[in-house]
Amino acid sequence: MTHFYIWFLALALAMDCFAVSVASGIIYGRVRWKPMLAMAFLFGFFQAFNPFVGWLATDRFRYLIESFDHWIAFSILAFLGVRMIMDSFKEEEKKIFNPRKLSVIFTLAIATSIDALAVGVSFSCMGIVSFGYLLYPLAVIGVVSFAMSLLGLFLGIFSGKGFARRLRAEFWGGIILIIIGIKVLAEHLL
Repeated sequence: MTHFYIWFLALALAMDCFAVSVASGIIYGRVRWKPMLAMAFLFGFFQAFNPFVGWLATDRFRYLIESFDHWIAFSILAFLGVRMIMDSFKEEEKKIFNPRKLSVIFTLAIATSIDALAVGVSFSCMGIVSFGYLLYPLAVIGVVSFAMSLLGLFLGIFSGKGFARRLRAEFWGGIILIIIGIKVLAEHLL
């Protein structure tokens, strides 16, 4: 994996965190450092931890799927990308959640990082066989998710709902995941 690919993947994964953070910032209405830093940290942590869990689980039986692992990686990334694109066109839910509560932040962090678990499976399918090679992508994913979460919080606080709807962060994150999936498939088939 190239550095460009890793940073692009990290950005795509961070789009869910970013979108939730914008909504949370709108609810906050003003800067609240403690819950904002807690949210950004937990989002970054789980976005980095879940790919490790996915990779670890898949690495144990990778030898069984080596002949078609590129199709698995493509399918996972394409599925996640299409789902993100479709979600970007859904109307915003009218439910209000309280992003100031640690239990809510924790739940949001887990919910936004489920896609990252599947990306960890694709890491194993792409041939990452040692934790040493996985450490850099995990660190980048965590840092980018942390930064995008803080950015989303500040944009939500200072820009409001109109900005969140116009940006369509999930749409662009989905496009990025599909492009990466196509790239993985093309590299193995060509």
